Amino acid sequence: MALIVQKYGGTSVGDPDRIKNVARKVVDRKRKGDSVVVVASAMSGETNKLVVLVNKIAEIHDTREYDQVVSTGEQVTIGLLTLAIQALGEKSRSFLGLQVPIVTDSAHAKARILRVGEENLRKALAEGVIPVVAGFQGVDEKGNVTTLGRGGSDTTAVAVAAALKADLCEIYTDVDGVYTTDPNVCETARRLDRVSYDEMLELASMGAKVLQTRSVELAKRFRVPVLTLSSFTEGGGTLMKEEEGMESLVVSGVAADRNEAKVTVSHVPDRQGIAARLFQAVADANIVVDMIVQNVSESGYTDITFTVTKADLARAQKTVEGIIGELGAGKVRTDVNVAKVSIIGSGMHSQPGVAAQMFSSLAKEGINILMISTSEIKVSCLIEEKYAELAVRALHATFLENG
Repeated sequence: MALIVQKYGGTSVGDPDRIKNVARKVVDRKRKGDSVVVVASAMSGETNKLVVLVNKIAEIHDTREYDQVVSTGEQVTIGLLTLAIQALGEKSRSFLGLQVPIVTDSAHAKARILRVGEENLRKALAEGVIPVVAGFQGVDEKGNVTTLGRGGSDTTAVAVAAALKADLCEIYTDVDGVYTTDPNVCETARRLDRVSYDEMLELASMGAKVLQTRSVELAKRFRVPVLTLSSFTEGGGTLMKEEEGMESLVVSGVAADRNEAKVTVSHVPDRQGIAARLFQAVADANIVVDMIVQNVSESGYTDITFTVTKADLARAQKTVEGIIGELGAGKVRTDVNVAKVSIIGSGMHSQPGVAAQMFSSLAKEGINILMISTSEIKVSCLIEEKYAELAVRALHATFLENG
């Protein structure tokens, strides 16, 4: 008998019929002899509706109250799913984040999990009960409701699996696994049977939408095997697990992220400590910076350009404008019409010329590169957003078409 944590995304529980379908899958798994813990997201579209309501009240808002509002979508889902499981003759009980408890820090809207209580879930399992846990939400040390950021239900599921030392964490979405790129953009994309933690981490952080980045980080840290599957079709799936002797593809995937915004601070004095002061202010505003470029100094001044998510752009701009006087810098310019395209592969570190191939492929399509960043298994380029799909198709043809 295996202990399985199953997570169902918003499209999987998008209406009453889909919730009943999930209940049947859960019950079938239990009746085959496995112990099952379920983690569920809000019904598709519900969180967006709640965010719109918050923004209509206050565009720049108290993040504690934001969490109070947007966390309610999961509460509805877990109650309905629990009722559906009970209707099929199995015992089930729903758990909010605070009832597990899933304890987080106090970084509202972007909280990080500190620990997951095992006792309540293990007690339910021992009683033959199927626990249904609210994804995306937790509780801080002061008892405040927190949320984990968009896609946070994946992180909840992996954290619960790690705490319970589950045999497998299954992530059910509307796609049947991880693909070499977005099949909606490139018709020659193909499903990967398996992927390493590092490759999936880069794919997730570079814009692949199958798993949230933090869930992959957790899975890697605690060596939780994760299988991504479709709620709507049988078979398929991609297993994320580190294995000895796993084949290392030079490039295993191409990703595009349109959620990028560019911030340029002009006429920055080129002296020691200025960049540190600038990015400390951004960090203090709880804003994550992705790519950074500093131009060559001219006459003692330089330009510094960095990227943030579109959601963080307004706060980033306000933060930087608040300190440019102190820095002695010039203007702040922003651009939301950008996208990041990336190639990822665990075999890249031992293969020369990969970056050159990527730049050549983009150049042949007339695509200008605005910024570049690299890691051991990834090369990313910031480009104009209007060229994102063209770039993906070109890079997929260059690196993966014949694999």
